[in-house]
Order: sequence, then C-alpha cells, then structure tokens
Amino acid sequence: MGVTAGRRVQKPGRLIAEIVCVVIAGMVAFPVYWMVLSAFKPTGQIQAENPRPWTLTPTLEHFERVLGGEGFAMFFLNSVIVAVVVVALSLLLSFLSAVALTRFNFKGKTVLLVMVLVAQMVPVEALTIPLFFLMRSVGDVAPAFGTNHLGSLILVHLAFSLPFAIWMLRGFVAAVPQELEEASKIDGASRLRFTWQILFPLVAPGLVAISVLAFIHAWNDFLFAKTFIISNTENQTLPLAILVFFKPEDTDWGAVMAGSTLMTIPVLVFFILVQRRLVSVMGGAVKG
Repeated sequence: MGVTAGRRVQKPGRLIAEIVCVVIAGMVAFPVYWMVLSAFKPTGQIQAENPRPWTLTPTLEHFERVLGGEGFAMFFLNSVIVAVVVVALSLLLSFLSAVALTRFNFKGKTVLLVMVLVAQMVPVEALTIPLFFLMRSVGDVAPAFGTNHLGSLILVHLAFSLPFAIWMLRGFVAAVPQELEEASKIDGASRLRFTWQILFPLVAPGLVAISVLAFIHAWNDFLFAKTFIISNTENQTLPLAILVFFKPEDTDWGAVMAGSTLMTIPVLVFFILVQRRLVSVMGGAVKG
C-alpha cells in the first residue's frame, strides 16, 4: 500500500518533468522546423508581413536554384573532404595521445595535460588572425597547407578538435582496469595488440562522441573557411556557397533556407549512423 502511494505521489512530478522536456524540445526544434518550412515556401509567403507556420503550396524552386548554382557539388565535396579527414585524424591522434598520457609516465606529463586543458579555454576569435599569418607562413614551406587550400582548414580544425578529444578520451582510457592489460600480457599479447584489439573497442563510445563533435564543427564552420579561403573559389566549402545568396538589398531567404536544409542532411545522417553504433557498443558492454 505504501509503495503504491509513493508511486502516486511521484507521478505528478514526473508528468511536470516530461512536460518541461517536451516544451524545451519544441523550442529547440522550432528553428529547424521554420528553416525547412521556409525552404519549401514560395517567395511571396516568406516575405509576407505576417508569415504563417505552414504552407499549402510547397515548392522546390529554392532547392532548384541552390542545386543549379555554379559549383555547389564542388563545395559539397570540399566540405566532405575536410570533415572526413578531420574526424579520422582526430580519432587516431586523440586515441594515441590519450593512451600515452594515461598508460605511460614521462617527464613533463603534467605540464602537457595542463596545456591541453588551457587550449580549450582560448576563444576561437582570438586566434583567428594569428592562425591566418601562421598558415600563410606554412604555405611558403608546404603550399598544400597554406591559405586558399583545404589543408589549412584541416590543420586548424584538427588543432581545435584535439585538445577536447584528448581530454575526453583520457577518462575513457583511464577507466579500463590496469589488471586487464596485465592479464593480456600473461596471455602473450603485446602492448600494440592490447591497444588496438582490446583497448580500442572498449573506448569506442568515447571515439563515437568525439567523431560527432569533430564532424559537426568542421562541417558547419564558416569563420575559418571565410578567413583562410580568400580568393580560390574552387576550395570553398558549403557555408561560403550559401553566402552567395546574401545580398545587401535583397537577400534570397528561400535559397538560404534551402541551402541550410541541404547542409543539415549530412549531419543528421552521420549522427544517426554513429548513434546506432554507439548504442550497439554500449549495449554490448552492458551485456559483457
């Protein structure tokens, strides 16, 4: 009887919490809904004084204008190259760095950890101009990584992704018991084999989370792409392609919303694929 009464007392609080979560989710999802809606609205409805949150005459003219624009496929490919390379290098380098910082003792280890932590606190805007001059100097030695090249974007995004990735993975690696490595040594496994066949799968949830953050940061970047890709339009990414539709007197909001919607699709697809992998890995860990 007491348990039943306790459950009845908790139900109103749980209902309120669910209502609050639904309201917050609606507030977060509404801008996305409005973006997609505006992408399908006719131009007259978008520019109306009292726009309505629905349309009875959807159109694809904005998507046709965006997809028919010069170089859209090339900009899309550039964004894919930058995002994929950044994710792959972030996963590899952050994992190896986290293993080194967690499993090995060496001089300057504490200082290095502090530097990794401090690197996350520096605002991106404060480093944009110094990084521009740095990339311009790097271009004199290695043109592929200088300004106006995709290599400069890859290096910069990698530099900003690694500190957080290393700090996050360090916790996952540290959570793996030391006894597990000792047991693998007794069974004849080398350190390299333990790292890639045992430790790597165990920290997979952390790697998945890092891949999502690194992909979103590189895919949606506008500041670095605008700063480093100055005159070489062939190396521009999607955010810069959408900038074409912004005009001083007459911004093409339909095309802007259509381009933004197209940019969002790869992020959603990537997140859904990675989320399934994350759930399967965590489910396997719980069963084990």
